[in-house]
Amino acid sequence: MPVSAAPIRIILTEDDPALRVHLGDAIASEADMLLAGSAANLADGAALVARGGYDVLLCDLGLPDGSGIDLIRQSAQRWPEADVLVVTMFADQDKVLASIMAGARGYVLKGDAMAEALAAIRAVHAGGSPISPTIARQLLRRIQPAPAQPSPLSDRELELLRLLARGFSYAECAGLLGLSAHTVASHVKNIYRKLEVNSRAEALYEANVLGLIQP
Repeated sequence: MPVSAAPIRIILTEDDPALRVHLGDAIASEADMLLAGSAANLADGAALVARGGYDVLLCDLGLPDGSGIDLIRQSAQRWPEADVLVVTMFADQDKVLASIMAGARGYVLKGDAMAEALAAIRAVHAGGSPISPTIARQLLRRIQPAPAQPSPLSDRELELLRLLARGFSYAECAGLLGLSAHTVASHVKNIYRKLEVNSRAEALYEANVLGLIQP
């Protein structure tokens, strides 16, 4: 007779009594999972982590006596072989990244279906990094470059600015562009206004930051 795999041992830290019971009952109903302990606050969760003997820590972030991120860090440092799955209502990027930096390997939201939470437990225990689609989209938006913004300067102003960047004087720019000195001065004034600067050096610096005078 084949030997069945050992169940995934789970400890749960969740301050919402109804959700704690709901999660605990769902875990207990799964043949391949075992609820090894549950806690309602950071202090009791820390005691469970200190005791060890678990494969996955399910951790909320908003606990009444502190942040679940401290518990994640404790687990990652003391039992690095155990996995941490965040189950929380917080979807903002800073908390997601702080959790990951502390040692979390998965992040799901309380609004996700219970079946998804159970699937995430199995996935993180198998070496995956399950992340709620809502969180994944936020992270992708954060790392993707912002769309290029149109230049605030006209083509003629850009042409003049690039000549100035090459070291030409206003008079030389006027000759090269076939413009009067008055027209060049007017363009320079507009460049200063649009870039919100007060000198040639500031204009060239700001234009370089904006990528307006790159070759």
